[in-house]
Amino acid sequence: MSDPQPPRDGLSRRDLLHGRLFGHRESESTADPPENPPRERRHASLVMRYPRTTREVGAVDAEPEKAGASGAARRRTIPVLRPPGAIDEESFLNECTRCNRCIEVCPHDAIIHAPPRMREAAGTPMIDPDHQPCMMCDDFPCITACEPEALTTHVRPMMGTAIVTEHLCLAHHGTTCTVCSERCPVEGAIQVSEGKPKVKESACTGCGVCRYVCPAPENAILLMPAFIRPTPKTRQRNKPLDD
Repeated sequence: MSDPQPPRDGLSRRDLLHGRLFGHRESESTADPPENPPRERRHASLVMRYPRTTREVGAVDAEPEKAGASGAARRRTIPVLRPPGAIDEESFLNECTRCNRCIEVCPHDAIIHAPPRMREAAGTPMIDPDHQPCMMCDDFPCITACEPEALTTHVRPMMGTAIVTEHLCLAHHGTTCTVCSERCPVEGAIQVSEGKPKVKESACTGCGVCRYVCPAPENAILLMPAFIRPTPKTRQRNKPLDD
């Protein structure tokens, strides 16, 4: 009887003992999936639960950005709530000089540095509504102070979208509460019908005031940053957007 053929594909003796023969790689089909940080899993579940919140700034119900014709995956975007007028994330990271001017001129101390867990975004300006929301200043001093125009008036100041989590909202459980609509700085962004608040996505800027003032024992406002922001073709300073 002839000697058995050597294992294919460079399989070792250990591979043979584990039954990895005839091209049936158990490690490819039954092995545990690659580790996925808990924070990323939670984020992914939120996006799946609220797919319409993945909006393009300045548009209503925009679809998530798709891969190019070649099918190549685009650079993954880390969800960061940027100050008003932030350009697309890749351009923002390239052009923001981390000069801190927007942080220094914010009259409400709403702009802070992104923490190290934000990876390449660490140290860049962001807003944490649990710390202090954006108050949507009429003159937007943060935009005026940004010399590289990573913040610009050519991008509508929509930072994200707020969502009322009904099972946590006091108003949805018979309690009279309209704090979010009363304190919202954007007219028409939160509408109250039969005593229950609802966010109008086309008007909401994602400033985070409603989340900051929500009195529910477990915050009833979910705030989703804008994942897709446009890059303006022109960036003439202080030129307002055309309606």
